[in-house]
Amino acid sequence: MKKFLSLLLLAVCGLMASAAGPAVEFPELVHDFGTIAENGGAVSHEFSFTNTGDAPLMIVNASASCGCTRPDFPKKPIKAGKSDRIKVTFLPAGRPGEFNKTVTIRTNAKTTKKVTLRIKGFVTPAK
Repeated sequence: MKKFLSLLLLAVCGLMASAAGPAVEFPELVHDFGTIAENGGAVSHEFSFTNTGDAPLMIVNASASCGCTRPDFPKKPIKAGKSDRIKVTFLPAGRPGEFNKTVTIRTNAKTTKKVTLRIKGFVTPAK
């Protein structure tokens, strides 16, 4: 019986340990810029996120689906319970019409290692 309880305790501890670590939560995954002017210059939006885990969260990488979209992400660890932002900038020059771009975020989170953010809108042509 002692052996069984010891094994059970080890199994429970192992499960609890695997649930621990950093975790990321984004309240918003899509931002619609609406209608913007082609010659109006770059537009940006900041996506906020929180480390809902119990260990430091690292944003390992942020990559855009196109050269017209540029992500700027924190390079330092985000402590447990703290929040930060990822700024996504879209360059509309030379891109009239509808746009729908993605930014893939890679983290060290235990469960959600990859998050996809999306920006969309419509670029009115320059005259």
